[in-house]
Amino acid sequence: MNRIEGLRSSARLFLPHAALSAIPVLVLGLVLGVNYRAEARHRGLTAGASQANLVAQTAVEPVLDGHDLSAGLTPGERQGLERLSERAVGAGTVLRLRVRDLEGRVVFSGDGSGLSGGAPDEEAVEAAGGTPVTRLTRLNRDSNDAGPEGVAAVEAYRVLRAGAPARPVGVLEVYLPYSPIQHDIGAGLQALQRNVFAGLGVLYLVLLGISLSVGRGLRRESARNAFLAQHDTLTALPNRTRFHREAEVAVASARNSRRPAVIAIIDLDRFKEVNDTLGHPNGDRLLVEVARRLAERTRPGDTVARLGGDEFGVILRDVDDPEVLLTRLRSSIDREVEVSGLPLSVEASVGYVIAPQDGTDVDELLQRADVAMYEAKARHAGVVRYERAQDRYDAANLGLVAELRRAIDDGDLVLHYQPKVGLADGRVEAVEALVRWQHPVHGTLAPGRFLPLAEQTDLIEPLTDWVLRSALADMATAGLPADLGVAVNVSARSLSRPDFAARVLDLLDATAFPPERLSLEITETALLADPPRAAGMLCALAGRGVQISIDDFGQGHTSLGYLSALPVHELKIDRAFVGDMLTDPSHAAIVRSIVDLGHNLSFRVVGEGVETPDTMACLRRTGCDVAQGYLIARPMPLPQLVSWLPAFEAQLLA
Repeated sequence: MNRIEGLRSSARLFLPHAALSAIPVLVLGLVLGVNYRAEARHRGLTAGASQANLVAQTAVEPVLDGHDLSAGLTPGERQGLERLSERAVGAGTVLRLRVRDLEGRVVFSGDGSGLSGGAPDEEAVEAAGGTPVTRLTRLNRDSNDAGPEGVAAVEAYRVLRAGAPARPVGVLEVYLPYSPIQHDIGAGLQALQRNVFAGLGVLYLVLLGISLSVGRGLRRESARNAFLAQHDTLTALPNRTRFHREAEVAVASARNSRRPAVIAIIDLDRFKEVNDTLGHPNGDRLLVEVARRLAERTRPGDTVARLGGDEFGVILRDVDDPEVLLTRLRSSIDREVEVSGLPLSVEASVGYVIAPQDGTDVDELLQRADVAMYEAKARHAGVVRYERAQDRYDAANLGLVAELRRAIDDGDLVLHYQPKVGLADGRVEAVEALVRWQHPVHGTLAPGRFLPLAEQTDLIEPLTDWVLRSALADMATAGLPADLGVAVNVSARSLSRPDFAARVLDLLDATAFPPERLSLEITETALLADPPRAAGMLCALAGRGVQISIDDFGQGHTSLGYLSALPVHELKIDRAFVGDMLTDPSHAAIVRSIVDLGHNLSFRVVGEGVETPDTMACLRRTGCDVAQGYLIARPMPLPQLVSWLPAFEAQLLA
């Protein structure tokens, strides 16, 4: 039925086009027909003029003796003309023959017409002046001719010359039958006309064939463009535009029917490694295989789309337990994939929302599903439904993300440094580099205002590079003590990048900064996001002398066996335990346990959030190695640090 409907549709489109295409061909045929008629008339007149010349030169002029005919004809001339007229008219080669003097008066008429006088013909006068006149007419059509109108004729006027030397003596007026001329000329022209019109017919058919072929090609191209406008070229899945439209339909249906619709975002974990290691063609093969698996494992009424890169979208309609179905989809992706002969293990993070419970605006739902997906990626949780607590984004924050990109390039960021003091001797061992944003409207923004936003995007990479590069440059050029170390925080997202260690080592080489004076502070959650990758990355850095510090220790759930296998140099006790260790016995016990654990593993231990002398004294009694907090100093710009360090050392020695 679809083929029949397609043919009918093509016919409906083609027939009007065929009719319109016939119009210019018909117009061309009419123009050619008019031209042919004009050409036939012209040839008829030319043939008539030739015959009139022949009559004049071979029949009439030899009869004349050369005197001016205005004086009348001699008997011999009249007899000769009468015999000529009788033979010519009798044979049918001439319809009428008259001879006029140079003033246009008739001096001889073979049938007696025109002898009654009257005004001379203008044509005769014109011919007497040397200009032959030939025209198509009918016999007896002139007003001075008697009798009924006769057959078609060529009326010709030509000057007559006679005598020796020959001179104009009169004018020949002759009527020649047009039918024989027309027949001779028409036969050739009709054959030509038939050939031309046959050619026009062939031309029309050729044009129709070309139009039909081009039209078919255009329809195919139009169909292909329509498909590409709504589908991904690599996987042939619906694209983001089509997905958005399908989501609007699903959400509207869910709102009206009370049957929920699920919108999910699926993002492949560590897909960039495949592209970087095996090349983009193999990355494309992996995406095609993932798309195939997703399409095979969704129901007929559901929608799977590729939203871009390694991100896919899924719409599930009328599903009671979406997490079960999404977990199955994720499991289908997790199965080993062979690409160019190499077995690859691929994992995915899935975030989803349920309409109308989580909202009815499609753009808002997609944003929330995206937030849930990042939450799943950060927690290594697989499938996560959106909750409002996960959403760190609002319109203002999204604007900040866009501005932060410019701030990195425009120099609107600055580093502040907070000292870390050894509890045994009170000397400053290192400083922690903390980024601040000098916003042109909002003033100086602390890291908590924009770092969580940057960590949810690829923006954390250039930001981390900027902090590392700036901190190393400050330590090398500000005239600080040669043994002063600097600590820089590293996010889980940075640690998951396969090139992160190489970037850090390249910066150390470029600045000639001693690796053992650089400490990278990494949270427990960053270690747990991808333990094998984190271990490899830390080993590469520690192998060059870079110090590794576990930040906010005590909040996560790091396996002690895993911790002991890592090249870690330092544990930083979370400030939540240090801040109230004097009033909360359980927190005090946790601090003592972390200190003992760190020392047993040969780690140094740092207490964060030291704000009172009693807290510092308590840390010292527990055997903690280093203290950091407002009691010692707040984070300060580099120029202030340069002047603060000598003053602090002098106070220590006093």
